[in-house]
Amino acid sequence: MSLQQAPPSRVFVELVPWANRGRENHLVSSGETPPAALRPVPPTQLETSTREVHVSGTSEVSASPDRAQVAVRVSSSKDAAAEAKKSVCRRLDYIAQSLQQQGVQAENIVVTKDFRRIENAYHMEAEVCITFSEFGKMQNVCNFLVEKLDSSVVIGQPQFYHTPGSAENLRQACLVAVENAWRKAQEVCNLVGQVLGKPLLIKEEETKEWEGQIEDHPSSRLSSSLTVQQKIKSATIHAYSKVSATFEVKGKEKKKKHL
Repeated sequence: MSLQQAPPSRVFVELVPWANRGRENHLVSSGETPPAALRPVPPTQLETSTREVHVSGTSEVSASPDRAQVAVRVSSSKDAAAEAKKSVCRRLDYIAQSLQQQGVQAENIVVTKDFRRIENAYHMEAEVCITFSEFGKMQNVCNFLVEKLDSSVVIGQPQFYHTPGSAENLRQACLVAVENAWRKAQEVCNLVGQVLGKPLLIKEEETKEWEGQIEDHPSSRLSSSLTVQQKIKSATIHAYSKVSATFEVKGKEKKKKHL
């Protein structure tokens, strides 16, 4: 699994200047009428005139498949039932021995058998479903079986999927987007010589999830001509989140001079 942060989004900031209290007090004491910009601000309006910084943040995270399943099919048609069974079972034993030598655990192997009569012949078919958590080992096993077994053994294309809980990190998309927004707000305040305060509003503006690459055509993802890496990318789940956030802005405290 991988965590990827989207490119920085645009940042907008509005700093409301503080009222000139000294100038205001001078005008009031001298009897002059203070201009509108310097008149005392009512408490209710003062609460809404908090200096703020508005930023947005985006994030994209992805979860690659953590399992793959490969189906190996073995079949035989013979005039005698015993011969059909013997032919299939011999190859099944060889496959099981090969998987054991390659380090595949027995709990990751499921074998099903089907025996029936077709016209005057007996037909037996078996399927070995192998689950892999290591994709490199999967490729080595498949290549080995292709090399050692004849054309009567069919090795299917790997099917990649996610186990329950393996895509939990997709929930972090919103959290990473909020963190990106906070970092941008911090950088803006540092740039203009201010101190970032508490968050006033955090809102998720957009969220979406999709599987595979956006530019992929649906039919191309189902094509058997895809490489293993392309199949993994097609099975990868992505999550995108965009948030907007408003933070309080505080002025830097002036250091008092000690006499």
